[in-house]
Amino acid sequence: MATTHTLDVPGARLHYEVRGAGPLLLVMGAPMDAAAFAPLADALASDHTVVTHDPRGISGSLLEDPEQDSTPELRADDVAALLDALGAESADVFGSSGGAVTGLALVARHPGRVRTLVAHEPPVLALLPDAAERLVVVDDIVEAFHREGIGAAWKKFMASAGFDVGNDGGSTPPPGEPSEQDLANSARFFAHEMRGTSCYEPDVTALTAGPARVVVGIGVASGGLVTHRTSTALAELLGTPPVEFPGDHGGFLGQPKEFAEALRNVL
Repeated sequence: MATTHTLDVPGARLHYEVRGAGPLLLVMGAPMDAAAFAPLADALASDHTVVTHDPRGISGSLLEDPEQDSTPELRADDVAALLDALGAESADVFGSSGGAVTGLALVARHPGRVRTLVAHEPPVLALLPDAAERLVVVDDIVEAFHREGIGAAWKKFMASAGFDVGNDGGSTPPPGEPSEQDLANSARFFAHEMRGTSCYEPDVTALTAGPARVVVGIGVASGGLVTHRTSTALAELLGTPPVEFPGDHGGFLGQPKEFAEALRNVL
């Protein structure tokens, strides 16, 4: 059973949820909200206190200025504020996709607050040899959103990321009619979040010199995805081998129990 809470942070009010008992574990995405991680959080709650949240501007986390861009640094500061609200000096952190980028920024900006970060498939395009070309594609996707709408932007996004639509481990928008909240979250992502996340360049010195242990996770079925390349590049820079997790980029959605067990083994 999850308890729900709100926290005022500069420029926003965050929605967050707490489950279970045991060592503190923060589980996060971006733009994925707390609801998307509920099955994984439930599977971990038997031996961890699991905290999930809606990133600023997504679902229940409302902004004072809806036009404010979301950056990994802003989201990392929000997570540090969550730790303060929980009365926790430090925690383990699992972040997937944009949430993994948030975790990397958290380790760099707030030394000592993270014990172990498991960064699952962070889309850090700046680390790729073809980074300039990849970032041009990001701009094209954002422009397609403004010009043609959410559907066109998602189509370009999925193609550029390397997904086989229909066999994506839950990474595409769900089939059927999206809810108003789904549409709002997608619009927020393309207009105000995608660029900041994709352009983020990890501070490798901070990640390796600080007290945090940083583990890069890659889905066993993610071989054709751009995030497989970015994750491999990050692991090489950190000098640590990546750890395989069930499924692909969204493996925690389709196999939450198996994914939770793999995460426990890492922690």
